[in-house]
Amino acid sequence: MTSLVIDCDPGQDDAVALMLALASSELDVLGVTVVAGNVGLEHTVPNALRIAEFVGRTDVKVFAGCERPLRRSLEKAIRIHGVHGLQGLDLPPPRMQVQPTHATEFIVETVRAREGVTLCALGPLTNIATAFTRAPDIAQRIGRVVLMGGAFRGGNTTPVAEFNMFTDPDAAAVVFASGAPIVKIGLDLTHKVLVTPARLDALRRKAGRAGAAAAGMYDAPHRYRPERYGSEGLPLHDPCVIAYVLRPDLFGGKHCNVMVETESDLSRGQTVVDWWGRTERPANALVLDQVDVDGFFELLIERLARL
Repeated sequence: MTSLVIDCDPGQDDAVALMLALASSELDVLGVTVVAGNVGLEHTVPNALRIAEFVGRTDVKVFAGCERPLRRSLEKAIRIHGVHGLQGLDLPPPRMQVQPTHATEFIVETVRAREGVTLCALGPLTNIATAFTRAPDIAQRIGRVVLMGGAFRGGNTTPVAEFNMFTDPDAAAVVFASGAPIVKIGLDLTHKVLVTPARLDALRRKAGRAGAAAAGMYDAPHRYRPERYGSEGLPLHDPCVIAYVLRPDLFGGKHCNVMVETESDLSRGQTVVDWWGRTERPANALVLDQVDVDGFFELLIERLARL
């Protein structure tokens, strides 16, 4: 069984990733830590609680973390996820309570207590960078950081930057420089994992109430951008992190050096991936860019149907 902490900013994609993780018995979800990102912390925390309740996992502990990036103001993704973050999914206010411990303290305590924990990072890396800064020793104790973020062929927030990296590039730079084992899943992979009308229909027909919930969040006209993505569908980002932990055989990539631009206004948040080894900088991440898309959706539908 894989022990993991899920760090997230729910967010529609985060919600589906949480469902996938909480439906999978081979994953021991030690806790869910929440950061500001897609929407503010005042929404991401109750959203995480709502999802845990929705799938019947009231045993899962949720911890509130950083409410803003390390040294910048928060720029949200409301136009995609809605004001409250879960546009298309109407859930009641949560009955579960957030834990009193700060998310970064929980990460430090958990990694020190149990070697080999996987950190699944679905949002800006503020919580994880803060934990690494406060307790540098934990970077060598974790099993790996599997993160969604970055791009090396074009961004979705600026021409070169993906949202999570753009939101807190300083935190991302800390994590990539930490020496921790990192698996990076960026837009170069997730833009191959497209939710098409046929896959929306399959989610509704085959994946039960959780699949219907996921389809409801993704079935929004403003999210379909065939003129941008070149296909009738929208990319599915964060669930790829959980799918990789469950089925790494579905994915492929290459060990590379990755650095994050923190100073330039033009290229803030760009992940500079040395794909061809043109520098002498050592590899610090496994950068994934290949995925068995049909296998991914088979896994997603099968697991969501369990809930």
